[in-house]
Amino acid sequence: MTAFSTKSFAIAAALSTFAAPALAQAPATPWELKSDMGYAYDKEGKTYSYKMGTSNAGELLKGAKKVPKGTLFFIGHNGQLYMRTGPYLEGDGKFKFGPDQ
Repeated sequence: MTAFSTKSFAIAAALSTFAAPALAQAPATPWELKSDMGYAYDKEGKTYSYKMGTSNAGELLKGAKKVPKGTLFFIGHNGQLYMRTGPYLEGDGKFKFGPDQ
């Protein structure tokens, strides 16, 4: 396995902002995922990034599923990574699950 990378840390930090109300007030920023990288969340809850090749791309795609547009990823209070499809923005563009006003 490769070491925990800076990009994986950034992804984990971005995901954790949904669990921390004080940080959820920051403006949303897009993820910078690259097509030649794989990102993993292992059985112990650690995140990793891997440089990918093309020689076995067909095998990688077997059993893979597209992530639907409109999917929200977040870390729950129990430290578990979750995903939710469906609306997560209010009509005015504010984050629906942000801190109480």
